[in-house]
Amino acid sequence: MDDSELRIAYETHDGVRELIDCIRYTLEGISLDFDRWDDRYVKGPGMYVAVVTGPTVADFADPMGHNKWPTDRCRAVCLDLETFFRTAQDVAMTRDGAIVVSVDGVVQEQMVRFRDLVFGDLEDEDSGRTEYEDWMGSRHMSALDTSQRANVIATVTLSEETGRVTIFKRGSFDTAERSELGGEWNPRTYS
Repeated sequence: MDDSELRIAYETHDGVRELIDCIRYTLEGISLDFDRWDDRYVKGPGMYVAVVTGPTVADFADPMGHNKWPTDRCRAVCLDLETFFRTAQDVAMTRDGAIVVSVDGVVQEQMVRFRDLVFGDLEDEDSGRTEYEDWMGSRHMSALDTSQRANVIATVTLSEETGRVTIFKRGSFDTAERSELGGEWNPRTYS
């Protein structure tokens, strides 16, 4: 029997796709809910979430000190979306670092800083390094690189400068500027 027959395809698993959608829609909601993006010298909410497989990210991440996800308020993403939204909204304004979510939707308490990629870290060694876009800051460049790791299914970011929400998967990305978020449900789209 081939090992691939027993591999769980998390990238296409319905539950994991729903989890990533819940994270994306939460970050979009946080962006749309913040109404001071155009104010000078005001920092908006920013967030970086990594959806991972496996028991630990210790091989490629370091703790971000006292920056922690409040697990006493919210332990899972899709269990209670309103609670996840409110908790994420608070974290996006008050803490720094990446939030680690396992494929079952459980949010890890310790926020992290992902280390730079080194040879041997990529899922597909032939993929090479993806080029960064001009709009990408350090959070987005890290999320792009981290998305290429073998046990990372996706990373999702909310830009604290512009409100842009981006999903990174295997070194590629899908991004939406704040004016594009929510599609037809964005009241600013049809103003």
